[in-house]
Amino acid sequence: MSKNRKSKSKSPAEIKPLIEIPEEEQWRLIQDSGLLNRINKPDQPTPTSTQVSTTEEGDGLSPLAEDIFNAVIIIMPHTFFLIMMDILINRQYARQPTARDIADRLLNTLPIMAIFMFYTVRHKNKTFVQLALFLLSLGVGPRMIWLVNRGSWLTNIAQCPQFATIWLYTVVQLRLSLAVLSLALIGGWTWWSGMKLLL
Repeated sequence: MSKNRKSKSKSPAEIKPLIEIPEEEQWRLIQDSGLLNRINKPDQPTPTSTQVSTTEEGDGLSPLAEDIFNAVIIIMPHTFFLIMMDILINRQYARQPTARDIADRLLNTLPIMAIFMFYTVRHKNKTFVQLALFLLSLGVGPRMIWLVNRGSWLTNIAQCPQFATIWLYTVVQLRLSLAVLSLALIGGWTWWSGMKLLL
């Protein structure tokens, strides 16, 4: 009962296109797209990926916009860390910070911190910036540990949140080898001087 049916397959030459575009219009579209300009001629060297990406217009953000975006990504968590450290240091000394206290701290600290973080994020791969961050980490870390152990409570409330934020930021931005070396040197100094981080 079943019948063998022969499939009616057409060759590609027999299939009619859905839209008929005249040949002149096809050439105009190809030339307007710039597709022929991107094809390498035999005597031209092959462009690298950076050359290709720079010739295309409108492919992403400008370098300044990317730098601002990268800085904001770093500034936001460090701002929250600063607020958290401010609240914790006040709670440690049985004080309840008000929203005004926190806002005053942010108004005094955030502009300078944002400018500092913007430029160091922008140039963090340069050797002199890595050296400066390493030295800053070696200065800020022991100072904060010394303040926690020997400073008065008013000095701790005033300085420790900023020092903790700067120390965290420098360690995050350093190359891994420099960050580990910095933490090892600060840990050795803490052990040698008999200081401690836990009260």
